[in-house]
Amino acid sequence: MDDATVAIRPLGHGDLPAYKALRDEMLEAHPEAFTSDAAEERLKEPADYLQRLGLDRREPGQFVLGAWRSERLLGAIGCERDGRRKGRHVGHVVGMMVRPEARGLGIGRELLQGLIGACRRIDGMEMLTLTVTGSNRSAVRLYERNGFAAYGNLPRAIRLGPGQYHDKLQMVLVL
Repeated sequence: MDDATVAIRPLGHGDLPAYKALRDEMLEAHPEAFTSDAAEERLKEPADYLQRLGLDRREPGQFVLGAWRSERLLGAIGCERDGRRKGRHVGHVVGMMVRPEARGLGIGRELLQGLIGACRRIDGMEMLTLTVTGSNRSAVRLYERNGFAAYGNLPRAIRLGPGQYHDKLQMVLVL
């Protein structure tokens, strides 16, 4: 693969250190975009994110896709699926992140479309949900362009400090 090629693929166990480094960087740079706290997450080990990969699950629908250029992880997006029978038809898009130097290159779109395509191939997966910081207009537009529609808003969903709140827009895509 040459340096200009970006490969989208599911993350495996060996990718966890790169995933944690990306996640730590994004949580620190964009506290308003994530419910997780950078200081708390920094204390975790890469192996603490193993369950996100879904490698231990019998049913598909729990995974993280990564966007790689050579050995550098440029972005990631995850899907979480409830293991309980009554909620198994819903997947939750989580942790969309793209490094600053890779923004504007379509990597976020490729990651999102890769996730949607993978979910459409999963037997019994009928819809995807996500939350996005309402003031992040570029992210909201990306989701809308890929078929997601807003169905609610959670005011003050993220609290960064006294008087510092951010709403989370709730969105859904019927597969």
